[in-house]
Amino acid sequence: MALLVMVGIVSIACQYLAFMLKLPAILPLLLAGLVLGPMTGVLDPDALFGDLLFPLVSLAVAIILFEGALTLKLSDLAGHGTMVRNLCTLGALVTWLIATPAAYYVLGMPMQLAALFGAIVTVTGPTVIVPMLRSVRPNTRISNILRWEGIVIDPIGALLAVLVYEYVVAAQDAVEHTLVTLLKVVGIGFGLGSLMGYFLGTLLRNNWVPHYLRNTAVLTLMLGAYAASDLLSHESGLLTVTVMGIWMANMKGLDVDDILEFKETLSVLLISALFILLAARVELFTLTQLGWGALLVLAAIMFVARPLSVFLSSPGSGLNWRELAMLSWIAPRGIVAAAVSALFALKLEAFGLVKSELLVPMVFLVIIATVVLQSLTSKTIAKLLGIRAPYPNGYLLFGGNKFARLLAKDLMEKDVPVIIADTNWDAIREARMENIRTYYGNPISEHASLTMDLSTVGKVLVLSPYKQLNPLVTYHFEHLLGNGSVLGLSHGAPEGRASHQVSEDYAKKLELFSESATYSRLASLVAKGAVIRTTRLTETFTIEDYNETYGNRALRLYTLDPQGKIHIYTSSHDIALKADWQLVSLIAPEEGAERPTAGAPLSYGDSSAD
Repeated sequence: MALLVMVGIVSIACQYLAFMLKLPAILPLLLAGLVLGPMTGVLDPDALFGDLLFPLVSLAVAIILFEGALTLKLSDLAGHGTMVRNLCTLGALVTWLIATPAAYYVLGMPMQLAALFGAIVTVTGPTVIVPMLRSVRPNTRISNILRWEGIVIDPIGALLAVLVYEYVVAAQDAVEHTLVTLLKVVGIGFGLGSLMGYFLGTLLRNNWVPHYLRNTAVLTLMLGAYAASDLLSHESGLLTVTVMGIWMANMKGLDVDDILEFKETLSVLLISALFILLAARVELFTLTQLGWGALLVLAAIMFVARPLSVFLSSPGSGLNWRELAMLSWIAPRGIVAAAVSALFALKLEAFGLVKSELLVPMVFLVIIATVVLQSLTSKTIAKLLGIRAPYPNGYLLFGGNKFARLLAKDLMEKDVPVIIADTNWDAIREARMENIRTYYGNPISEHASLTMDLSTVGKVLVLSPYKQLNPLVTYHFEHLLGNGSVLGLSHGAPEGRASHQVSEDYAKKLELFSESATYSRLASLVAKGAVIRTTRLTETFTIEDYNETYGNRALRLYTLDPQGKIHIYTSSHDIALKADWQLVSLIAPEEGAERPTAGAPLSYGDSSAD
């Protein structure tokens, strides 16, 4: 019992450490497992779980593969450009064909085991790439290619690894039965996976399962399909759940986002503990026995396979040699590679396959080496190649209400990148109709971290009425983007709110625009016809003239200095305005007057507006 509690505590500690250091969580988890297992002998998973270890690992890997498959929409292969499609198909094949003979000739692995190793290391995975992209900040083209390659190749590589594994297992039978066994496994995997995917998707799409049971039903039926498939044909379960996930991801009218969010909660403890246990099973003797041959195989993967796959995938992409060089360097391996290698090794040991004990330490070496080396060097390489994105000057607006959309359109007219995020579909739909970039869902979810491109975002403005979610969004993005990067709307004057409603620290962040700029006031002003206007100050039309013209009808939002830099107004900081500065305000209509209209910036004096 004490060891189980210790594993749970260490799992959460590793996740927190990864969060604070902005590292892929898999790195501290694997290192913790190696320390607790082979290095100190504190944790022995085989002794702790006994015969339960194998089924526990099997079910955990089934969950990982199913979740990964749920992210693969076939339209993504064509919808994210030639380069992404080629990297996930031709590029994966090139990596497999180079890693396989390298492991066979250099490490002396049997060809079947080498082919399995080659298939496993084709998978990069978004959970390790996204933290790296935030640190490196490559240009938008590279960032999008790497992010979507990780998302799309995750289930494709897993499917390839499972198919190769099924062949390896089938090949253990007599030669004349190998093809029959393989066809049986593949047939049941694709057939039952498609059938269960359609069945479960239909249940969810027609709302035949109560909302509070949806996630539990999905998990239970998925694991049931895994077990049933294994009963029908030994070792076909992983293929079944992978196909099942892909089928559900591509069903029309089925939203799987809430299932993915449930997986996030489940994976924090389950998958974290899994990787600690898997790393703890690695033998130190096996690690030391890998020798220089392991480094040669690693070099073949990093310096031959990846650059060649990028080069062969590049025709028609329009990328220059600097961008191709950057793509050639960044390809860290992650969760799927670690999970399936450990499970396959457990199963192959039972079959008595020669040198199967090399599979896990070799895959772990590739994971740790690629994550560490590429995390430490990619920023420098990007600088040398000159392909780092400029400092992000864009805005993420949390809240898709009418005021947020007015502000987004005004910023976009000044060539400032803007994204609106909201959990309200109606607000997102309105924003999309106005050609504003959007993210539909919780912006602090794992799904958002993997799919929402924040490469142009430098600041976050919290404009939503969601008082429970707003603090979480504020602290999440302040950690991600740095202190002072997030501002929220005031809750009103201090005497007007209960002291227990917001903490003192959080209250300091609620100073966007002014203390009177609450959500309800902004919504009321916009409903009455207020619009956002830009006014250029000149020598003959100063801020005093501006105040005399608009008086209390103007709520100042931000200013642009002559260099085009935006300065947001806050309740704790005033801005000294000069000639040639542009002042952007929300202008309320005069009592009894017609509603003002938004349009070209206003200019007074002898200077013209931009």
